[in-house]
Amino acid sequence: MTNQPYGAYDPYQDPQRAQGVWPGQQQAYEDPYADQQYTQQWQGQTWETQTQPPVAAAYAPVPPDPDPAPVPDPAPTPAPAAPAADGAGPAYGPATLGGNARVTDAQRARAEGRSPIIEPGMQPAALTALLGLLLAGGAALGTYALLVPLVVLQGLTAAGWFRLNGMWPARQGIALGFLGALAADAALLLSDRSPAAILGTLGVWVLLTLVLQLRSHADPDERMYGLMATVVAAALAIAAGGYLAADASAVTVGAVAVAAGVAARALPLPTPVSVVVAVAAAAGAGFVADGPAGALLGAGAAVCALIGHRAASYDYPSRFVHFTAGVALPLAAAAPAVHVLARVLS
Repeated sequence: MTNQPYGAYDPYQDPQRAQGVWPGQQQAYEDPYADQQYTQQWQGQTWETQTQPPVAAAYAPVPPDPDPAPVPDPAPTPAPAAPAADGAGPAYGPATLGGNARVTDAQRARAEGRSPIIEPGMQPAALTALLGLLLAGGAALGTYALLVPLVVLQGLTAAGWFRLNGMWPARQGIALGFLGALAADAALLLSDRSPAAILGTLGVWVLLTLVLQLRSHADPDERMYGLMATVVAAALAIAAGGYLAADASAVTVGAVAVAAGVAARALPLPTPVSVVVAVAAAAGAGFVADGPAGALLGAGAAVCALIGHRAASYDYPSRFVHFTAGVALPLAAAAPAVHVLARVLS
């Protein structure tokens, strides 16, 4: 022991004082890190050293871009449009932060100064001509032979009108319009092909459609739109029954004239020239079938058929519209003209 003056006390020579314990006191707290010097240290590799990147490499600072590009505002910046399945172009518009600002093909065509009208083309025209020839042949064979292509025409008319108006699937409306056409056909057969059966069935079906739409729980605007589409579809399908009410010879002349006119309308000609050629072709076909009266009947039927053809070309219709409404509407629209002109010219 070293000699120290009385009262001089060196705390570093006292082990208890060095650990923070005064003489006469017990050690109250132990050093929490005192055991670490006896802890076993791993010397081998662990699984983390094989999968995790080194700390320096994982968190290495990225050097700044010497020429950074300006960051555009994401709200007016359009996303690339998705390509269509057939490679014809974008199927829908770009999505934005404020919602999908989709424009239809017709709206895009109007904005670019193009016409939003796409005509059905040669294939639907060929089907229209085929169906017209079937109507003409059925009328020559008899009433029930005419009934078969007529029912096909009425079904295509109801389905095509709903799809033309963008309402699909609309099974109830299509079925209602088609059933109205079948009811009109049955009334015509029971009444010895009286035209009053068409008007009576049409009035009943309008009332029935109105009652069904009033029972709907859809929005008022949607109910009104569905009401108008159903009424028009039923009216067109029922009006096609005019072929059944007209004389057999008139049906033959009118159907042949419509077939010739629609086929001529599909030729690659300017629209005004194509319309004139179509009416002339229909009049010529009617003249061959029944002389001057047939020419007048054919020309009148062709004018109504071209109106139906124009309706089926409205506002970028789909391929399904072309092969339903594009096929049926020319013949369905010509049916009242065939019946009325046949009575006037007889």
